[in-house]
Amino acid sequence: MQNLCQLLGENPYPGRGIFMGRTPNNQAVIAYFIMGRSENSRNRIFEYTEDGIRTKAFDESKMTDPSLIIYHPVRLLPNGLLVVTNGDQTDTIRDAIAEGHCYRHALTQRKFEPDGPNWTPRISGVLKPDGTYNLSILKSMDGDPNCCCRYFFEYDHPVPGTGHFIHTYQSDGAPLPSFQGEPRRVEIGPLTEAHELADPMWDSLNEDNKVSLYVRLINLETGAEDACVINKHM
Repeated sequence: MQNLCQLLGENPYPGRGIFMGRTPNNQAVIAYFIMGRSENSRNRIFEYTEDGIRTKAFDESKMTDPSLIIYHPVRLLPNGLLVVTNGDQTDTIRDAIAEGHCYRHALTQRKFEPDGPNWTPRISGVLKPDGTYNLSILKSMDGDPNCCCRYFFEYDHPVPGTGHFIHTYQSDGAPLPSFQGEPRRVEIGPLTEAHELADPMWDSLNEDNKVSLYVRLINLETGAEDACVINKHM
């Protein structure tokens, strides 16, 4: 297994990332972060909503294009599923599940972001009430905008002390290279508060590019939750 903070510290631009796992003390955990290189991307914060979080412009007067950067990354659904994504496919998944479908059905309707030449992958995760979880990535085939590759990773028996981490870009570049391979298997220690994971993760992200981070813990025995948000713009 790899170390999550070490992976973050060694990568100047993983883009947006999702982490899901189970701690040794039986806490389900999710984390989601965003980074940015342009002024428009960096001009954002996470804000709590009734069912999760949304992205919001920090300075509305500097927002030039809200498409692809303003969305609800995290939504808790009425059936107890927690959905986290890097775009408006959060709502696509929510709507499909409300109609009796699964997250995979929802994502067959979507593809990578229309931001050539990067064709940024769409990454998504679904955490179930029992602590099992799924991850997915929709990306172009070697930068070909005519071919969308859809990958689904399902973890039905999460091992305590283990999590999985997926992100949009392998690293910085021009164009930005898409994530390759399976989600990274990383170790995770016992946690009692969200900040115990959020603080070292935030410190590991590239200082120039990091924008916002969200971490949520759910006690799988009691249902008790703890969450925190860290924004570069306070």
